[in-house]
Parts: sequence; structure tokens; C-alpha cells
Amino acid sequence: MADRGVDLSSLPKEVRDQLAELDLELSEGDITQKGFEKKKAKLLASYIPHLPSKSTFFLCSLGISIFVSFPVSLFLSAFVSFVLVFVCVDIHTEAVQAALAKHKEEKMAPPMPTKRRSAFVQSPMDACTPPDTSSASEDEGSLRRKAALSAVLAQSLQSPDYWINRSVQSSSTSSSASSTLSHGEPKSQPQPQPQPAASLLADVLAHTRIENSVPPDVTSSTPQESGSRVDLPPAVRGMSRGQSRSSMMETADGVPVSSRVSTKIQQLLNTLKRPKRPPLSEFFLDDSEEIVEVPQPDPNTPKPEGRQIIPVKGEPLGVVSNWPPALQAALARWGATQAKSPALTALDITGKPLYTLTYGKLWSRSLKLAYTLLNKLGTKSEPVLQTGDRVALVYPNSDPGMFWVAFYGCLLAEVIPVPIEVPLSRQDAGSQQIGFLLGSCGVSLALTSEVCLKGLPKTPNGEIIQFKGWPRMKWVVTDTKYLTKPSKDWQPHIPTANTDTAYIEYKATKEGTVMGVAVSKISMLTHCQALTQACNYCEGETLVNVLDCKKDMGLWHGVLTSVMNRIHTITVPYAVMKACPISWVQRVHIHKARVALVKCRDLHWAMMAHKEQKDTNLSSIRMLIVADGANPWSVSSCDAFLNVFQSNGLKPEVICPCATSAEALTVAIRRPGARGAPLPARAILSMGGLSHGVIRVNTEDKNSALTVQDVGHIMPGALMCIVKPDGPPQLCKTDEIGEIVINSRAGGTMYYGLPGLTKNTFEVIPVNQAGAPIGEIPFSRTGLLGFVGPGSLVFVVGKNEGLLIVSGRRHNADDLVATALAVEPVKTVYRGRIAVFSVTVFYDERIVIVAEQRPDASEEDSFQWMSRVLQAIDSIHQVGLYCLALVPANTLPKTPLGGIHICETKQNFLEGNLHPCNILLCPHTCVTNLPKPRQKQPVDVGPASMLVGNLVAGKRIAQATGRELGMVEDQDLIRKHQFLSDALQWRAQSDPDHVLYVLLNGVAVCTATCAQLHKRAEKITATFIRERRSYTGDNVVLLYPPGIDLIAAFYGCLYAGVVPVTVRPPHPQNLAATLPTVRMIIDVSKASCILTTQPLMRILRSREAAASVNVKTWPTIIDTDDLPRKRPPNIYKPPTAEMLAYLDFSVSTTGMLTGVKMSHAAISTLCRSIKLQCELYSSRQVAICLDPYCGLGFVLWCLSSVYSGHQSILIPPLELESSLPLWLSTLSQYKIRDTFCSYSVMELCTKGLGTQTEILKARGLNLSCVRSCVVIAEERPRLALTQSFSKLFKDIGLSSRAVSTAFGSRVNLAIGMQGTAGPDPSTVYVDMKSLRHDRVRLVERGAPQSLPLMESGTILPGVRVIIVNPETRGPLGDSHLGEIWVHSPHSASGYYTIYGEESLQADHFNTRLSFGEPQTLWARTGYLGFIKRTELLDASGDRHDALFVVGSLDETLELRGLRYHPIDIETSVSRAHRSIAESAVFTWTNLLVVVAELGGSEQEALDLVPLVTNVVLEEHHLIVGVVVIVDPGVIPINSRGEKQRMHLRDSFLADQLDPIYVAYNM
Repeated sequence: MADRGVDLSSLPKEVRDQLAELDLELSEGDITQKGFEKKKAKLLASYIPHLPSKSTFFLCSLGISIFVSFPVSLFLSAFVSFVLVFVCVDIHTEAVQAALAKHKEEKMAPPMPTKRRSAFVQSPMDACTPPDTSSASEDEGSLRRKAALSAVLAQSLQSPDYWINRSVQSSSTSSSASSTLSHGEPKSQPQPQPQPAASLLADVLAHTRIENSVPPDVTSSTPQESGSRVDLPPAVRGMSRGQSRSSMMETADGVPVSSRVSTKIQQLLNTLKRPKRPPLSEFFLDDSEEIVEVPQPDPNTPKPEGRQIIPVKGEPLGVVSNWPPALQAALARWGATQAKSPALTALDITGKPLYTLTYGKLWSRSLKLAYTLLNKLGTKSEPVLQTGDRVALVYPNSDPGMFWVAFYGCLLAEVIPVPIEVPLSRQDAGSQQIGFLLGSCGVSLALTSEVCLKGLPKTPNGEIIQFKGWPRMKWVVTDTKYLTKPSKDWQPHIPTANTDTAYIEYKATKEGTVMGVAVSKISMLTHCQALTQACNYCEGETLVNVLDCKKDMGLWHGVLTSVMNRIHTITVPYAVMKACPISWVQRVHIHKARVALVKCRDLHWAMMAHKEQKDTNLSSIRMLIVADGANPWSVSSCDAFLNVFQSNGLKPEVICPCATSAEALTVAIRRPGARGAPLPARAILSMGGLSHGVIRVNTEDKNSALTVQDVGHIMPGALMCIVKPDGPPQLCKTDEIGEIVINSRAGGTMYYGLPGLTKNTFEVIPVNQAGAPIGEIPFSRTGLLGFVGPGSLVFVVGKNEGLLIVSGRRHNADDLVATALAVEPVKTVYRGRIAVFSVTVFYDERIVIVAEQRPDASEEDSFQWMSRVLQAIDSIHQVGLYCLALVPANTLPKTPLGGIHICETKQNFLEGNLHPCNILLCPHTCVTNLPKPRQKQPVDVGPASMLVGNLVAGKRIAQATGRELGMVEDQDLIRKHQFLSDALQWRAQSDPDHVLYVLLNGVAVCTATCAQLHKRAEKITATFIRERRSYTGDNVVLLYPPGIDLIAAFYGCLYAGVVPVTVRPPHPQNLAATLPTVRMIIDVSKASCILTTQPLMRILRSREAAASVNVKTWPTIIDTDDLPRKRPPNIYKPPTAEMLAYLDFSVSTTGMLTGVKMSHAAISTLCRSIKLQCELYSSRQVAICLDPYCGLGFVLWCLSSVYSGHQSILIPPLELESSLPLWLSTLSQYKIRDTFCSYSVMELCTKGLGTQTEILKARGLNLSCVRSCVVIAEERPRLALTQSFSKLFKDIGLSSRAVSTAFGSRVNLAIGMQGTAGPDPSTVYVDMKSLRHDRVRLVERGAPQSLPLMESGTILPGVRVIIVNPETRGPLGDSHLGEIWVHSPHSASGYYTIYGEESLQADHFNTRLSFGEPQTLWARTGYLGFIKRTELLDASGDRHDALFVVGSLDETLELRGLRYHPIDIETSVSRAHRSIAESAVFTWTNLLVVVAELGGSEQEALDLVPLVTNVVLEEHHLIVGVVVIVDPGVIPINSRGEKQRMHLRDSFLADQLDPIYVAYNM
């Protein structure tokens, strides 16, 4: 602790007062723990005897920001030892270790995620030798980087001071170039104390570091402190499933929950909290809302200070008298004069020579192929090929001889070869992009070998399959036996090299698009001449080529320049390198080769296998060309290889790195030096400076240093500039990083078939700072980022395709891979296979790292590696990772040479096809551009002023009224309408045989006439008298399955004067979950007895029920299956219509069990209102497919028919599980005009019958009779579901205007319902951003961030609705979102609770407006909505006022000061991936939790985590705190089809969900 060793009582009073104030701020949450410790340490700094301030200054001066959680002396000793070791080992590896040193001291293991083992499925492993497919990619990055990070620097390495001095002398920048990394002062941390396992997460999070950026705040509505940055903690994830669930704790709300879940969430929250700030000065304005928070520029950002760069000229290209006029002429010359001279030696799989192709054979076979292509394909009048046509060359690397013949045969035939890779399957990574290349080049003919053709995938008919995205191809086999010898009078036309295209080389862009770079004949020849001069090639030399001979350096040196100079090329195919990594070194030794062409990966594997070949002699090599030497991390591989093989004769001056580009071909190459000459210099640069695009020599923070080697001088005859990579090609300054552009006759000429892209790349004219062109010479962009060093040496620090621009700073993907590999990859990463790319999420690029995990890596090792990578990259590169994923070995898509296909990997990540086995997201840390949280202003303006303001602004008060109920004049009707019990008796007397109910119960059909229902109700009344268990006014529970028995029991209770309480019976197969709810309602309602059936009575008293509840304390259970035949002596008549008729119990979506009291007057008025709205009368038939236990479903099932006299056809929703078409077939069979259903029924039909409309139509099903299909709900209308239902069943006659929704709530069961006379329901589109601010702004359909809303039915007769501010209780204008208040005679009387909380009842049922109509009593529905006046006319001819329900007020999520509705976030989540069956969201102390049901394989579970996080961030500007993946059916849904989100939250916190995976986003 900061106060250790300080006697607080001896401190001055003002210091003690300040400390007490700090403690108060901490307890009230006004300051974070970190801020508390910082301020406390500052106060006590001068009173701590053993912590001199100089030590703090010492650390800061070194540019290191560290939390001191252990004695400073210990840290200083560790730091000094770190500095001493630094120069002895590889720079970057040591930097990573230093960055992670403090985590080793802490020895804390991060908690593991909640995860099923079945979610982690390892892929089958390939038994391979070390250099397998993982080690070779197009850039062969993984092994090169691994070598760079593990090798020891050679003794001959130049001193850093040497380069610093040289660079200072040759640069116009200040010699005191400082590090650009912004470091905060070291912060004191409390001394670690022994802690329980549950608080482990807090320890991990307590060591976060506040620095320079803007982290998001998900925990409060306060804006962030600008200029602060959160560095990543080691990691935050869940604990393992095997831990004890008995450990419980109480949260701040006093709710006991499982410590395993809630502790982690609470501690995560404590870390993410920020100190509060004053409220914003301005109110929210819809039109000026800024979505993205623009970070303020850092004044310490380094800026280039040098002069404008001067174009660099290469040495003149010499003219040699015997250089051929064309490359084909050189082949003809050697074929005639040096026919027996070896041109190419190919190796077999064991590394032994397979065959040698002489120049004579090469010439004769190429001649045959040229003749065959021109004369033997097609006919003389219609040849297949003509001069200038493009031809694909499809040859494997293992057969270079066939490729050489095909390439030169095409040149002799004057057709344009397009070498591509061999497609192995229809779904090859990048296959479609290769198809784009072939299409853009107009290729329709492919040359291949017989062996290769046999290996291509074929259809059952034996034809080669049509590869994805490819044009239709004709395949020609070029084996010698199929070629025709040319006639004696035929000679190929070999013109002097001109600007016609010679060949096309493919190039993949950063986005994965494959384009063809056209190289002209003069460019090809000039390039060979420039390479000959730069490399000093001599006639008859031997060259060992390990590279792909179809493109890049392998083609330029090993196929073209070698033929020009009659060089003997020994090609070592990739398959040979895979089996024997040192084979190329053996070939150099055996053939005494003068030149070797390799990549860093070949140096690495040869070095690893060096022990097997101790007698190898490499003294013959005069030039070891490193093709990827431009990569910044190649220096370590070169030095390590030299260190190992110098004793075998390898000379230091022969290592020649080079820089190449598909567009400019060879850009620069280091010339072989004279023996004993000083080695070229190295640059030790600040990575912080590089990220800002400037060159700064690293003199302070060794951890973030980048050592790069030069790639020599530019090619002879070339002119080079450095221009800004973005925007106009403005010349850079001498200390600025830019893109290298080249003007040379030896470069590519265009992207074939893509003129627009060609102009932007091959016709660039640099401009000066004033914007004026520096000349008329066009340059070509190379895609290489670098600068010109002393002596015009070229340095390359990265490539455009690997550039990641995050928050305006540039980072190189290769650098990040190198850092990741330096973090102990041996235990975790499979053969160094790591991919780095960026994805655009919320207006910025986010860095993603994907690595293949070793099959034997444990969960602990993997997760520790991931957390350490986060720390290392944050410390060294000063950038946060968005996502880090580990996938099973050998599952990432591969390039043809076995490397990782980055574009396909990125595509799989974005589409959810990556299938990781471990994943960690850190959006809280790296997403720093979220908008500022909204600050709710103190209400200084009264509701009356707001009302006047609305009126002045021309906005009407948001209110709507249904039509009048009217008066009933007939005395009989008055008696009938007053009590439903009287209505049933009256109908039994006046029309006894009229069928009121038809129950469709499976196959059987039950009916009930007025008389039958009356007599059965009388018998139940007689049962009460017989049992003598209930008295007038007692509550009686009705426990029945949906049917006529329930209706009869209800009226029997009314006849007996008792109060019925309908309860859904428990599910026999799920008593543990459903019986406690039944018990709770029985206890809360204080029921005196239970009416039920014999089967249910047996269940209530069963042994299974006893396991869930106490069956001995049930109230009296009365079986109504056996009723007495006696009639009751009299039927109870209520003295007043205001007496209680029944109790309506329901579980709300927020998990609250509420029972409301319904009076006789209320239900009579409600039934009359429904009758008028829907025009119900005795001759009408209505089909009802609803649960009959609460709400409007109970009213329609049990009450409405008795009141109106219409016939109700009852269909229990459970029957649809066994007979799905039952409801729709009933509508068709009975010609029903009006039907009522729930969303769950509609969803069941949509999913189950949506694809069977043709079958239903064939059965004669016809829904054209349906005039009104009303969905009964207490929620926002599900527009997508209703529209899908209408569209799917349109083919069987359902009108698109038929489907509508009703709206009711607990306080008023029916507020809106689509009637027969009203206009069609309206649909509007509102701006979601405005809704979050409680404003309503209508937008056009398809507008960004638009939300479609459907009207919730026409207002019922006698109902009046107004929109009210729930806080001020004042009426709102129609542009505001507010709570829906209702005034109606059929509102409920109040809540029924055992404690009789009158305050709750008065608040919800007898509320008055604070201004406007203070005398009117309103009921609060608890739902947010708005009212819009439409252009439609209602029945009275007035403009129609439409009510739109947005969501439940209790369910809204208050995050970042805004109001979110769960359904909106859930809709976005469900769209994120095809396997998300359902989703639900809730908050836990302001942390957003998303629960997603996985409808697919468990392998896809972890794919959902980044997709869910992305979509919520993009569409709702929220960061998801926890993502929970569960099985289908886990999210609880009530009988109305509504999600029980609070039940879900409780289950999650109590660890009862059995999740597949729980991800805690950092």
C-alpha cells in the first residue's frame, strides 16, 4: 500500500482530511480504485521514507510505465539485469519478455471460461516432418518470423551506436529524436493480499494501466475522461465448469447468487467504471447527433521534420554487345550453340536429381509446343489460338521442366502465358479469385501435364469439374508425346522486344482479389539485363532455386535471367524441402553453386537441421539472395544463419536481401560485397515513430525498437521516390515513411483488363508539397513502405497489404505476428501458424489475431498465451487487440504452398465459419471512439411549461380516444349486461340449445350449449355446498386443462359467490419447473380450495410433486369429474357490480407474479367493448387458439361468448404440437371470418407449415374467408413474424390485410384491437437513435438505423389513451416517446397481494396527471409508446390516431444514459449468424449480457462471440460485456410467447443454464 510505513495519526490535519474525502469518494463510486490509489500515493509521497521520488523519475525517463506492486528495489534490480541481458539475445524476443516481466512476478493465472468439452473438437492431425505446410506461405511469414524471434545475434552484428551516428550525420532531423510513445507516470498498487478464488478476476483487472486514449464506459451514463487509455489486463474469462456451485454471495442488491458468475461480472464492472464528470451543457438534438467520438490530436505526436526527398537514381544500365534482342533469341542461341549445356535439374521427393533438361532439349520441346499451339489446335480456317491470346499454365512445383517448356513455348508462339497454381478441389481457398483473374484476362485455354491432369478433381463422367468462379476452360496436355514436330520450313517469329505483353503474373490484393500484372517483352528483357548487371551473373554459373518458379523471384531469376545467361538452375521443389529441409544446402555443396535463391524460412529450417550435415561447404556461394529480405524481421534469420554456417565457409558479404513488387518487379537488391568490406548498416528505429509514419532512432525504450536491414540500392536504370501512401502521391520528407514508387523500363505495365486500377497504380506522377507535379515521368506504386537511408540505401519497413491503420496509427501485420510468436509459442501455437488481419467495426479498423493451437496444448496454456500476447502487443506496439482466437491445428485455409490464406481466414471469421476452440475479445479496451454517454439534464422546466412549449411548436398532445360505448335502454339487456352469471342464466332460458362452445380436442369434438353450460355450472355450485369448504368471497383456484370444464367451473364459482382464480396446470413431464409457480399462486391468492380433475389431483399428491413442493399443505382439492345431480337451492347475486368477479394472475416478462382484481362491472364493460369493436352477435363464429388462463386470452375463451352469444371454436395451442395444421384447417372448414391467436401459435405455423403451402392447397385448405386474424399480446407487435405469416399463406387465400395485433396490459386487459370498421393497421419507420433519447422521428423505409413499427390495434370503445412522461407525469407531444396511460371503465380494480400494498395499487391504478387534467384517474400500463395522427379516416370520418407500442418500461435497458429496448438488440443478434435460433439480452449492474441459443453444431459456438459483439457495437453502439451460448429452448418463454428475461438472468447468475460457452469480453 502507498501508506505502508506511514503513521497516519502523525500526518497534518489537512492531509488526513483529504484522505478521508478520498475514502468517501471511493465508497460512493465517484472515483475508481486505481484513481484512489494514485491520489493517495501522491498525498503521502513526501511522508514515505523509503520511496524516493528519483526512482519514479528514473523509470519514466526510460519510457516504461509500470505498476509497482512489489518492492521498488526488487523491480530495479530486475530491470538492470534486463538491460544487461538485452544486447546478448534477439532484440524483439527480449523486448517481449521485458514487457511481460511484471506478470511473471505476479504469478497469477487468469480464470478459465465456462465451456463444455464437446465445444472443442480437434481436427485430425497430419503426420508431417517439421517443415510441413505450416511453414510455407506466399510470404512464408511464420517460419521466418519464428527464426527472427528465436535466433541469437551474430558476433559480427554492428553496434547500434554506429547506425545512430551515421543516421544523425545524414539526416536533417534533430539528433535528439525522441520516442513517440506516451507514457504515464508509474502508479502505485496495493500490496497483494491472500484472496479467495472468486475474486481472482479483480486481481487480474486491478493491474490495468491508464494511458493515452479514450476507453468506452459501459457502466454509467457519464462521459469518459479524454486522454486516458486502458492497457489490457492479462485476461478475463469465466471459471471452469468443474468448480463448486455451492459458493454463494450477496450482490449489492442483496440477491444471493452464484459467486462463480456474479463475482466475475462485479469485478469486471469495478474495473470498467470511470470517475463521474459534470453533465453536458447542451440538450440532445436529433439532427446534430454525432455518432463517433473523434479523439483529440495528441500534441506529442511526432511529425516529420526533414527536407523534401529528392528522387534517387539507380546506376546506369550498361549496354553489352552480346545481349540478345529478345529473350526467345537467347534461348535459340543457346539451343543451337550450347545444346548439351544443362539448363535445369529437377529433384525427386528424396532430394536426388530426377532429370536434367539441356538447352538443346528446352529449345526443341518449346519449338514443338509453339508449333502445336499454332497449327494443331482447331483448323487452319478457325485456329483455337491466335497471337496475343492468353493461356493459363497449370503445373505443379514438382515438375519445373514442363513449366519451362510451356512458358517458352508460349513466348515462341507469341501467346501470353498466365501461370497459376494447381487447383486441388472445387472449394480451394482463393479459387474464386483465381477465376476472377482468368476472367479479366480472357483465358479460355489451360496447358498442363498429363500427370497433373489426372490429379485434377473430376465429375462422375470423367470431365474436369467446373471450378468455383472459373470461366469454362479447354485443357491441353503438353507432354512431349502429344506434341507435333514442326515442319522444316516452319520457323517461329522472334521479333525484337517491344511493348507487347510477354506474360501475366498474378498478384493478390489485401482484400483477396487476384489481378494479373502484365509484363511487356521489352520490360521482361530489360529486367533480365538489370538483374544480370546487379547480380553480376556470368555465363555458365550454377544457381540453386528454392522458390516457386511460376512467379516472383523464382521466375525472374530461375527461369528468365538464367536462360539469358546460360545458367544451370537446380530447382528444389517445395515437396523436397518439406521432406528434407537442408536439401538446398546439400545441392549448393554438391554442385558448388555460385548463387542460391531462398527465403527466410529456408534459412531457418536449414539452420535447424544443420547438425545432420557438418561437412557441408558453402564457400562457393558468392551471392545468397534472400527473396523476402525486405521484411523487417528478416535480419534475425540472416544473422542466425550466418552465425551457424560461417564455420562451413559461408562469407558474411554474400547475404543479399532484396525488395520486390508484383507491379515493379525487382525494386532493390544488395550487391555482393568484396571480402573483408564492412557490412551494411542497420537501423534501430522507434516503433512508436513508425506507427505515426516517421523515422525516429530509438534511444530510450528498447522494448519498442525495430531493427531493420537495408535491401541495397535500387535497380540499374531505375528512378525511385518515396510518396505518401494515402491520398495524392505527395513526396515525403527524408524522415518520413512512405510508399516506394519506381520509374523503370523493367517493371510491369498494367493490370490486365483493369484500366481504372492501372491508372492509379502504374501512372502515378509524384507532386511536391505545393501540389505541383515534379515532372511528367509516370511512376509505378510498389506497395512497399520504406525510406531512403544513408548512401541511398533502401530500407523497407512493411507492405501496404499488411498495413493495419487503427485510430490513425499504422501497424504492420508482420510485426504483430513476430511479437505474438515471441510469447512462448512452443506450448500453444502449432508450427508458428499465426494470421493477423483487421476488420472494420464501428468506423475503425480492429486487429484480429488467429493462431492454430497445438493438439496437446492445455486450456490453461492456451489462455495464458493469449493473455500474454495481449499484454505484449499493447506494451510494445501501443495498440489494443480486438479479438484473439485459437483454432484447431491444420484448420486454417491454406495457400497453394501451404501458408495461411489471410483473406479466406478473414472471410471465415466474418461469416462465422472459423470454428475456434478458444477466443478472447477485448472491445472495452480497443474501441475508443464510442459517442459520449448522454447526460440526463436536471428537470428545471415544469410539465406545464413543456406542454405550452409543445403547443407553441405546433405539436399536438399525444392522446387518442376510442368511440363511445353508448347506452343500453332495454331493462332485460341491462340485467343481462350487468353480471355475466345473469347473462348465462338468461341465455339458458331464452335459447337453451344454442351452441356457445365447440372444443377441438384432437380427433374428438366437444360442444356446450347454453343450457349444458348452465347446468354444469349449477352442479359445481352444488359441490361447494356439499363440501362446505368455501364461503362467499373466498378465492378458489381452478386447475384445468384448456377446455369446457374450465369455463363451467368459472361460472360455477360465480353462481356460488366465490372468486375464481384460473391457474395453468403443471406439466406432468416437468413438475420441478412448473409446479412451484402453481404453488406460489395458490399461496399468494390465499385460496380456500382447488377445483380440478382426477388426473391432475393425482399429480398434485404424487411422489414426484412432493420432490418440488410440500404436498401435505395443499388446500382442499375438489374433484369435479364426479358432480352431484342436485341443483343448488339458489344462485348467488352480487349486491353491486363493483364487487370482485375474479383474479387474473400472470407472470410478467420481468419475472414478477402479479394478480389483478377484475370487478363484475369491468368484465361486462370489457365484453361489450369487444362486441362493438368486432361486431360479435349470435350467428357469428369465432376461432380462438389461445391459452385460457390470464389476460385477454381468458376473456375471449371464457367470457366473451356468454356475453355476446357468438359461437367460439376453441383450439388449445398444445393440440398443434400433435396436429400442426389443426388451427388453419379449422378456419377453412368452418369458414371462420374472425380468429384470435398468440405469437407462439403464429410462429409454430410459420416454421412448421411455411414450406407445405402446396400440400395444404392440394388438401383444399382455403383461408380466403378470414377477414380478421388478431394476435393477442402484451408487447410490441412482431412485424417480421406477422409479415412472414401473411406472405407464406398468401398462396392459400390469406389476405395481406387480415393480420393485426391487439394490445393489453396488466392494468387493462384490452386497450387496442383491430375492429371491423376501422382503417387497416398503419406501419411507420422511426429512427432508432431518436428512440434511445425518448424522441420519435419518422424516417423513410430503408433509412439507416430505421425501425419498422406496426400499430397495436384500434383503440377500443370507451377507452382513452394518453402518452405521459413517466418521471414528471406530464402529458407529452406526439414527437415524444412516453408511458401509455389509459382511462377506461374496464380497467382492473387494483393488484391483489397478500400484503395489500396500497401504495403500489394507487400508483398504477389511480394516477393523476401532474398537469392538464388533474381530476381524471388514469391507469399506468408500464409500456412505452407514442401516438401518431395518420391520414386515414376512422368510422366517424375523423383522422385516425394510431397507437404504437415500443416496449415495456420495466424491461428497458439504461446504458450510457440512453434507453434501449431488448427486442431491438435481440433482433440484431439473431441476424448475426444462421445458427442463432433465439436470443435474449439483459443487464447486470449496467453490464450488457447477451444469451444466444445455438441451433447448429457446438463447434460453431465460439464463432458467435465476435459476430454478436460486432453487430451490437455496429447497430446499437454498445459493447457486450458477456456472451453466453446455450442450447435451444433454454431461454424461458411464457404462454403468450414472451421471453422471461429476468428469469433467464436469475438462472445465469445462479449458474443454472448449463451453457455451452461463456465469453467475458474485456
